[in-house]
Amino acid sequence: MQTDPPLTGVLVLEVGAFMAAPFATMQLADLGARVVKVEPPGTGDPTRSAGPFLDGESSPFLRLNRNKESVVLDLKDERGRAAFLALVDRADVVVENLRPGAMDRLGLGYAALAERRPELVYASASGWGVDGAAATRPGLDIMAQAASGLMSVTGEPDGDPVKVGVPVCDLVTALYVALAVTAALRERDRSGTGQHIDVSLLESGVSLAVWEAGMYLGDGEVPTRQGSAHQRYAPYQAVRTRDGHVTVGANTTRLWTSLCAALGLERLERDPRFADPGSRLANRVALIDCIETVTSTRSSSDVLAALDAAGVPCASIAGYDEVFTDPLLTGRDFFWDAPHPTLPAVRQLGSPMRFSRTPARRGTAGPPLGAATDDVLAELSDPARGGHA
Repeated sequence: MQTDPPLTGVLVLEVGAFMAAPFATMQLADLGARVVKVEPPGTGDPTRSAGPFLDGESSPFLRLNRNKESVVLDLKDERGRAAFLALVDRADVVVENLRPGAMDRLGLGYAALAERRPELVYASASGWGVDGAAATRPGLDIMAQAASGLMSVTGEPDGDPVKVGVPVCDLVTALYVALAVTAALRERDRSGTGQHIDVSLLESGVSLAVWEAGMYLGDGEVPTRQGSAHQRYAPYQAVRTRDGHVTVGANTTRLWTSLCAALGLERLERDPRFADPGSRLANRVALIDCIETVTSTRSSSDVLAALDAAGVPCASIAGYDEVFTDPLLTGRDFFWDAPHPTLPAVRQLGSPMRFSRTPARRGTAGPPLGAATDDVLAELSDPARGGHA
């Protein structure tokens, strides 16, 4: 029997822009929370100005802000702040990603709101953290990727530094915020008291350096760019085929043996340069050259079929035109269509969180600016009305 999503009944206020806070609250909304997105008058969240546009509505915004209600409030105005505080009196969570200190200057920081509502969970996402020497510096995803070390290990060995193709520091910060909020709500069930959550793009980026920390903190080795190759295993990267590239990962002795058999390269098992994992890593360039003498003469589909049959992990390198029409994803019902009040149904990326009893919500596309202002303020600012949903 299916029941309501796990966070049904939780009311979240978002004061967010661009990516970190909105992506965090999108996760909470998918899990059933009611998310009221508080936007400034005029243009609203700057993401609304990011194209491409569907009949005037930002396509990225429609996906990043699904399952939310938009309320327009001028938090610099006394009446806007009063309306926001009335919402806080009913809320369980506030998530914001303004520059540290901005909410405090508005009288809406954690200290002020916790005094008013001690059970409130308040999450702040920022570039460098809410305190420390860099707290007031502006921080975007690319700065966090640079400062966290991610750009030093991304790209080809002899190439320029490049960032990860998606805003990974923004996104992982958002996931940490969502995880921390659910943990804080669980703890509040026991203590009755909320708390402040501080998640930075910098520390979120550094937290991903599992292999790199093992190298530098283990023996002082400074990780470097390896292209598509793994820092500690070989072969574990993209290899050339006759018509492109495929990825392959043979990170155990069994998989190495299977790969050699699948590609007719049994002689490599007898080559002292590749006798063990350490040797294969040390001689990776020569190893990949040997593998590509075979793969570069065969089509990608042929190489993948041979490796699949041998049980060796492998995959093609898909473009997003292939990803968004992938039969595996469509077969698992990953994509879904969300209704919108003025547009045709808006295709959405699914939530990767699959629950056996309490499925993630599939509700509405990102809302028009201020569409819910009157209804939300009338409902949630009236103490005579009960409930959050």
